Amino acid sequence: MAPSRPTGRPSGSGSSRTRTTGPKRTGRKLVQHDRAIGARFVAGADEAGRGCLAGPLVAAAVLLDLDRVGPQEVRALGLLNDSKQHSEEAREALYPVVLRLAARSAVVSRCVPALDERGLHRTNLQALRDALMRVARPGTVCLVDGFRVAEMPYEQRAIVEGDATSAAIAAASILAKVSRDRFMQRADVRHPGWSFAGHKGYSSPEHRAAIQRQGVSPLHRLSFQSTAYQQLSLG
Repeated sequence: MAPSRPTGRPSGSGSSRTRTTGPKRTGRKLVQHDRAIGARFVAGADEAGRGCLAGPLVAAAVLLDLDRVGPQEVRALGLLNDSKQHSEEAREALYPVVLRLAARSAVVSRCVPALDERGLHRTNLQALRDALMRVARPGTVCLVDGFRVAEMPYEQRAIVEGDATSAAIAAASILAKVSRDRFMQRADVRHPGWSFAGHKGYSSPEHRAAIQRQGVSPLHRLSFQSTAYQQLSLG
């Protein structure tokens, strides 16, 4: 009689292999959103550092020429998403891809004295507008994450959660976030003791403890009514 065959594979052969899921490839959906607008040129703008206690506000804009975004470009943008959904390493990897595929790109920065003098919201809107004006060309539809900006000579739309909806806005969010993070990493060398390279100026427990320990640096926004400042004499 022929020997019986095993009904299952030996343990460890891969029959119950656990599949690991990598980062979501949302780029195609984001490009489809921008194509549905019906314009050849779509520009997106986003900012980084709006909610920080320290450091500049950085806005970026990216112009996509959708006539030149073919299957190869869509594949290259496959992992494009809201920059907050990526690790720092993933954002750094996407940064040169965005620069290569953008028809035009711009990054603008607003320093702490400007934020304290003019106010965060007003300064943010102006920075977004300035970035868009640097990249837009006739016929461009300008998309902004969450806000409309004033006095634009181009059609514009405010997109709620735009950095997770529009390829142009998501691309701008990558440029803004990476540019600001790199600035804060350099600032950590110039202003030691606040660990700016780690929390990038956001109100983390480590950052608040550093403020209580050694006060504020020249990069701190003194106009913010933060609990982290309450025990300090800043007046």
